[in-house]
Amino acid sequence: MLGPVILAASRSDRMRRLISAAPVTKQVVDRFIPGETVADIVPIIEDLTAKGLELTMDVVGEDITTPEQATAARDAYLALIDHLKALELGEKVEMSVKLSMFGQALDGGHELALANVRPVVEAAAAIGTTVTLDAEDHTTLDSMFAIHEELRKDFPQTGCVIQAYLFRTEADARRLAASGSRVRLVKGAYKEPAEVAYQQKHEIDKAYVRILRILMEGAGYPMIGSHDPRLIAIAQELAHKAGRKLDEYEFQMLYGIRSEEHLRLAAEGHRMRVYTAYGTDWYGYFMRRLAEKPANLRFFLRSMVSKG
Repeated sequence: MLGPVILAASRSDRMRRLISAAPVTKQVVDRFIPGETVADIVPIIEDLTAKGLELTMDVVGEDITTPEQATAARDAYLALIDHLKALELGEKVEMSVKLSMFGQALDGGHELALANVRPVVEAAAAIGTTVTLDAEDHTTLDSMFAIHEELRKDFPQTGCVIQAYLFRTEADARRLAASGSRVRLVKGAYKEPAEVAYQQKHEIDKAYVRILRILMEGAGYPMIGSHDPRLIAIAQELAHKAGRKLDEYEFQMLYGIRSEEHLRLAAEGHRMRVYTAYGTDWYGYFMRRLAEKPANLRFFLRSMVSKG
């Protein structure tokens, strides 16, 4: 399996330098990350929303080593919100945040991350939208869920992400599938040990369906994070069996992957939200996209061969 190898490379400074220096890299990165600044991304937001799509915005960057960098990450999201306010799109454009960017891994990181993310959630609510807390590796999840619970006291629309490959996630889903909750289910994109996570694709897929059923039968708002046609069809079937209307759940897919499917689902009346990342610190995000799906890696390697 190449996925674990790629994820290991995502933490290698040497590989970061090699891949970043390759002439073809920017062209390929642009498929997944369509801009470096807010000014770059505003036309993307306007284009996608005009096509009937919704978005969740991610300012990429996770290697935070100082409180000052965490503050800068907070300010980057606040700047994004300032631009979104002028667009008046409300909940059509929400934000996704990784608490590692807000200082979660630093000394006193739990409190620091909460202090940094709260003004972002507050500013998002002020323009009629919300924030979803992304899931990272399993060692960070108890902190993430505690911050999620704290934020929901004042901002109940705050969402969170759960990962199907972790053994703990079925129990997390049962706890989270409550009225007013917003939960995105993904397969998982971090290298996790066999002690805490399924390692085989078929096991992860089966877990995804079990957890999705819990969410669909619950009282919350499920967000289906998958590009897998079979899982998308199963999600539609589970939603129908649970008596859910089209606006009582949504699909989420990454920018640059299966874009025609985004439009197809939206045309059928589904809520279809495109996870759209931007920023200069793209390396970790890009490598996880390669690790998630062999087709992404093949696309990159073909480009390296044809352009190198």
